[in-house]
Amino acid sequence: MEKQIEKYFQEELNADERLDFLRQVESDDELKKQFIKFKNTFALLSFSDVVYGKKNDRDSYTQFLQKMRARHIRTLSFSLFKYAAIITLLVISAYQAGVNQRSETSPENIENKLYVPAGQRIKLTLQDGTTVWLNAQTTLTYPTIFDKKERRVIVDGEAFFDVAKDKQRPFIVSSQGVETKVLGTQFNIYNDKKNNNIKTSLIEGSLQIYFVGKEKESILLKPNEQISIKNGSMTVETITNHDYFLWKDGIYSFKDEQLVDILNKLQRYYDVRIIIKNPSINQEKYTGKFRHRDSIDSILRMLQKIHKFKIQKDEENNIITLS
Repeated sequence: MEKQIEKYFQEELNADERLDFLRQVESDDELKKQFIKFKNTFALLSFSDVVYGKKNDRDSYTQFLQKMRARHIRTLSFSLFKYAAIITLLVISAYQAGVNQRSETSPENIENKLYVPAGQRIKLTLQDGTTVWLNAQTTLTYPTIFDKKERRVIVDGEAFFDVAKDKQRPFIVSSQGVETKVLGTQFNIYNDKKNNNIKTSLIEGSLQIYFVGKEKESILLKPNEQISIKNGSMTVETITNHDYFLWKDGIYSFKDEQLVDILNKLQRYYDVRIIIKNPSINQEKYTGKFRHRDSIDSILRMLQKIHKFKIQKDEENNIITLS
C-alpha cells in the first residue's frame, strides 16, 4: 500500500483511482496514519523547495521518498506530526529562498494547489503572513510569491482567512465568479459548487464583494454580517451562529439548520453519498455540535434521536440512505 501512497503524491493515479484510494484511506485507520504522515512531511519539505520550479519539485519529492524510507526519518516524522490533524505550513521560508534565486527563476509565476481530503483540515501560513484554515475537500490555489500590486488566491470549498494587513496590496479571494477584496480582516468563505451557492461571513474588518468585472457594483460587508450569493443574487444578513466558525478548531456547529444543509456538509466532510428517501425529513431543523473526529455514524445517530428516521448503509458503494 506504500506504493499506492507514493503514486498518489506523484500524481500517477487517474481521477477514479484517486477517489478509490481516498475512500480506502477513510476506511482504514492504519492506512490513514501512513497517508497523513506522508502528506505532512511532504508538505513541509515541498513548500521549502517550491520556488525552484516543477522539475526540482519532482526531484525534491524523489529525495523525500528516499528519506521517508529511512527509519530515523519515519520516527522523526511521527513524533513531529502525531498532533497534525491541523498542519501549519510556513511558506515564509520559501519566500526567503526565492529572494536568493530570483535571478534564475520567477517564483511569483509558480502556482501552487493544495487539496484537503475528506475528514481533514489544514492551517496554512502564506508568504505575506496571512493565515488560512482549509476545511475538508477544499482546494486553495495561490502563488509562491504574491504580485507587487495585489495578493490573489482561488478557493474551491471552505476556508477561513486571517489576512495580514498591507495597504499597498489588497488581498483578493476568487471563488465561482465572485471576488472578495480585503486589506486586512478575518472572514469565512463557503463555496458550494453543487448548489451554486457562496456564503461569505465577516468577523473583523471590512470586505468588498462583487462579481468578476463588476467591482463598481460591489457590496461592502460590515463585521457580524454575511452575504449569500445564489444564481446571481446577493443577500446580506446578520451572522446568527458564531460557533459555526469553530470548524477550524475541529468542532462543527449548526443552529436551526435544515437537515438537507447539514447532510450536504457531511457528504463533503466524510466523502460519502447520502440519499434521502423520505423528503419530509429534509425540512426538519437541528441545533447541535459534533467533533471533527466523530464518525458519521455517531453524528447520524445523534440526529436520529431528535427526529426519527431509519439509516441504511451500503459499505461497498459508500452510500447511506435515510428513510
